[in-house]
Amino acid sequence: MRLTNVHHRYALRLSLFYHHFSIHPLTKPVISLKPPKSSSIIKAHSRTEIRNSPIVIVNPAIKSTAMRFHNLVPVNAVSLEDGGGSNGASATPDHYEDSSLSNGYHLPPQEIIDIVDAPPLPALSFSPHRDKILFLKRRSLPPLSELARPEEKLAGVRIDGKCNCRSRMSYYTGIGIYQLMGDCTLGPEKEIHGLPDGAKINFVTWSNDGRHLSFSVRIDEEDGISSMLGVWVADVETGKARPLFESSNVFLNAVFDNFVWVNNSTLLVCTIPFSRGAPPKKPLVPAGPKILSNEQKDTIQARTYQDLLKDEYDESLFEYYATSQLVLVSLDGTEKLVGPPAIYTSLDPSPDEKYILITSIHRPYSFIVPCGRFPKKVDVWTADGKFVRELCDLPLAEDIPITHNSVRRGMRSIDWRADKPSTLVWVETQDDGDAKVEVSPRDIVYTQPAELLASEQPAVLHKLDLRYGGISWCDDSLALIYESWYKTRKIRTWVISPGSKNLNPRILFDRSSEDVYSDPGSPMLRRTPAGTYVIATMRKEGDQGTYLLLNGSGATPQGNIPFLDLFDLNTGNKERIWESDKEKYYETVVALMSDQTEGELYVDQLKVLTSKESKTENTQYFILSWPGKKACQITNFPHPYPQLSSLKKEMIRYERKDGVQLTATLYLPPDYDPARDGPLPCLVWSYPGEFKSKDAAGQVRGSPNEFAGIGPTSPLLWLARRFAILSGPTIPIIGEGNEEANDRYVEQLVGSAEAAVEEVIGRGVAHRSKIAIGGHSYGAFMTANLLAHAPHLFCCGIARSGAYNRTLTPFGFQNEDRTLWEATSTYVEMSPFMSANKIKKPILLIHGEEDNNSGTLTMQSDRFFNALKGHGALCRLVILPFESHGYAARESVLHVLWETDRWLQKYCVPNSSDASENLDAHKDDASIGTVDADSKAVSAAGGVPEWADDKIDIFPSPCRSSLW
Repeated sequence: MRLTNVHHRYALRLSLFYHHFSIHPLTKPVISLKPPKSSSIIKAHSRTEIRNSPIVIVNPAIKSTAMRFHNLVPVNAVSLEDGGGSNGASATPDHYEDSSLSNGYHLPPQEIIDIVDAPPLPALSFSPHRDKILFLKRRSLPPLSELARPEEKLAGVRIDGKCNCRSRMSYYTGIGIYQLMGDCTLGPEKEIHGLPDGAKINFVTWSNDGRHLSFSVRIDEEDGISSMLGVWVADVETGKARPLFESSNVFLNAVFDNFVWVNNSTLLVCTIPFSRGAPPKKPLVPAGPKILSNEQKDTIQARTYQDLLKDEYDESLFEYYATSQLVLVSLDGTEKLVGPPAIYTSLDPSPDEKYILITSIHRPYSFIVPCGRFPKKVDVWTADGKFVRELCDLPLAEDIPITHNSVRRGMRSIDWRADKPSTLVWVETQDDGDAKVEVSPRDIVYTQPAELLASEQPAVLHKLDLRYGGISWCDDSLALIYESWYKTRKIRTWVISPGSKNLNPRILFDRSSEDVYSDPGSPMLRRTPAGTYVIATMRKEGDQGTYLLLNGSGATPQGNIPFLDLFDLNTGNKERIWESDKEKYYETVVALMSDQTEGELYVDQLKVLTSKESKTENTQYFILSWPGKKACQITNFPHPYPQLSSLKKEMIRYERKDGVQLTATLYLPPDYDPARDGPLPCLVWSYPGEFKSKDAAGQVRGSPNEFAGIGPTSPLLWLARRFAILSGPTIPIIGEGNEEANDRYVEQLVGSAEAAVEEVIGRGVAHRSKIAIGGHSYGAFMTANLLAHAPHLFCCGIARSGAYNRTLTPFGFQNEDRTLWEATSTYVEMSPFMSANKIKKPILLIHGEEDNNSGTLTMQSDRFFNALKGHGALCRLVILPFESHGYAARESVLHVLWETDRWLQKYCVPNSSDASENLDAHKDDASIGTVDADSKAVSAAGGVPEWADDKIDIFPSPCRSSLW
């Protein structure tokens, strides 16, 4: 592994973050200084045609009906190519009412389309020597036809059988090379040429010497279906690209790992075996019934995994697509088959390029967990493909407990030591992988050479009482080891001397992961000649001390102020050598740029790559050079949506009734004047989070000066429709001490929402009767609960891809790791499905038909809609064909925006209900915030858990491209 992964920080999964809030990668350039690895999983199933419209189910009037799918209404048919549909601010509730009864996909107002269709900014990748930059050109939203391609759902993986790769895989459309000149400006673009027309590029990787690029290429064939993937290489100096293999019949297998540079002239490639025939055919008559048995009385609890293997046919199909033949191929065309065909999931050369760490999975497979839990074998091979030894062969892991910090038994986190030629490091649990077991130590870290001497045993590097979180290597005198524990939020950093047994390890930092104010920052890493990354130690002229360079987010009560500190390991003293501008700009340090030469690094020769942005100026990149800290701008990306360049943004603070401090970001339209224009309709968009302490929950996260990145489904799009947007108001669900946060979920949820609503009303920017609530995933769950338990606060709600009945996720959800049977009342009381009879405000439900996220099955929205309709609620359900948890196709995205705008224009903008009446009714309703006694029966109103249908996947697959 070229960069040691350090997992010592808690963060929301980035892919979900883009959907929950307003920042989106298409509006911000992506930076890579190494071949990045993606852990996104994409799943799929076979299809043969594109449905011409989303499924829309409506309950237009508040009248009681229990008839299932009464009023099945398709949506307006409008050609996306001819510019039809609603066009701009002229769209009125009456217009929406007429068009909602016709067939097809819809377009939102033009001012929203213009932002969604803004050209995406490129991804950037720096060469190993930091002298060249790749601009990886990205396409806009894909057409629905790409999502409609046939795909197989196997073992938690969705596979495009035609390409033999993950389905729904995005791509780059071109590669530009820029020379970084001595004055830090960019030279002219050199386009990678020689590619076929319409080339779709993935997995772009630098050779270690920076002279060549490798990547995959596929093209659309005559029938519109993409071809198999070929491996290509390009000469960086000339920009000329060519196929790596001389034969045109050698194709890449990219279901798991794909290819890796073994040295500067040789790649190890996962290819489709030459002997592979046609895919296995599903038998017309099964060999027998499907039988699952637990006659051994094993305790096996699993979350709601999707896309699992179902039978022997699925097993054979999974093997067919996932099996690779490894081939060593040189740039001169020399090829060598190595090893037998197998399901290889990871290829990792040693720093000295003499060995390769090979990971594969094998039978017996499982019908209840995805392939990340299948038996796993890890071997060491020589770089020329000869077997050296087996490190481990781990059995099937169906029984990992659902408790946080529970792990697989046996060797895990196997990696190369970044500062040594070929030394292995791994960790083994001492608690049988069960976080509920009290034991000391809990994890032990071991090291061992790749090739063993006679009877050589692994050496114990360090023992940990919490769960291992990664290592940052420096040399024999210094390494940092991270450990953490979710239940207490404790996180520790240890200083060790790997080469000295006489120096005892000591704790460097011991803090709460929730306490962002105390975060000291992370040590910056430097690139080694071997292409690995190690801790950068700094020296000062005339000073014999050795310093770490700590790069921190700088969380403060005024917002994040990123910094660079020189940190003396021996004394603990810090010297701040750089800090972001506090008044107008938000700047962050991205990477070290003065690490391409060997030897010691001195502060007065320091160069770093920084990003810089403001509320209204989009992100640009700079080279910052010491000793004068001179900044040289290297990019000049255009503003992605100049029509909103003068929007107003403010980070606001307010207080919940129980004293918890809350924050939110308030956005107002350009040229808005509260005194002149009065209160606006307001859209509140949020996502709850769990905390162990009130103080940590009240800390400010983010910066008031960050650029407002607007993604294709962002709530900030409604700034163009003259809405006030309250983005990400904190909704902390706190469980202090031994208290579980979710046991007071509804109470704290409502308290946070009340505080947010009163704040925007008190500022005079929002009309009390015109405030809508919305959210995605767990934010949709929040939305439904607020409409059920706080109807006085919001006029309507928008819930996208949510889960509403927690009895259908009985073995945990989100951060809840108690089972339904351990916390029955909590599961029931948190489920808005059980309070469907209380929801009287209009609610729009949107869900992808192929949702692959944990717990958020499409069935959740289907059943919730029927529960609402059965109680006469005003509701609408939109099912998006071929879409997953987040929405990707242009047709789908624009239709979601049309549905959302229609809902807001109809049930928020013209709303003139007397808020005080709603408030009084709420105060008189003793049942609000509680659950009816008869609702606590888990099986009531269709709430019987259907665990066999409740499946998801979270299996990381390594690949080397930034895909959006």
